[in-house]
Amino acid sequence: MSDIASATSRRGTLVLGDPLVLRPRRLADGLLARAFGGSLDRQLAAGCPPEAGPLLAARAQDIVSLPSRRALAGNWDHLLRVARRAPASRTTFVRAGHITVAEPAIRELVRRLSTALPVAAQGVAMASVLLTDADGPVYNRHSSITLAAALEAATAQLDPAVPLMRATIVT
Repeated sequence: MSDIASATSRRGTLVLGDPLVLRPRRLADGLLARAFGGSLDRQLAAGCPPEAGPLLAARAQDIVSLPSRRALAGNWDHLLRVARRAPASRTTFVRAGHITVAEPAIRELVRRLSTALPVAAQGVAMASVLLTDADGPVYNRHSSITLAAALEAATAQLDPAVPLMRATIVT
């Protein structure tokens, strides 16, 4: 087994960047990454690279794991079920009509989250933030972005062909 493979199997955090670094993952980093998950997800969704700090790296490692992505996909499926059952009243918290219209795009998002191929942390974070942001298009009719545009952006970042790390150009 290579040095990197054996080190990461001991719960290290492999940070892709320039240079390639293997930092030991501290228990505190994992706990703090979970505690501040929402904030870290918003940073990752906005394009902050996971290698920018140990908490971002720990959070990215957690959210890109297949079990975490499949759980997020299950939450999107649940949202679709709730939207289909929602009465046409103003008392529901979700915008059921907009969600059911966006079902094909949501199904594609769920499919990409569930794939066993590696995906970028930014796409997973975007899908998570979109689902949990009370000011976002899932819940707020006055959101600055449409649900279709938000789903398209998240799905694009979940394309396995998207590089998992950004190239650094040295001049």
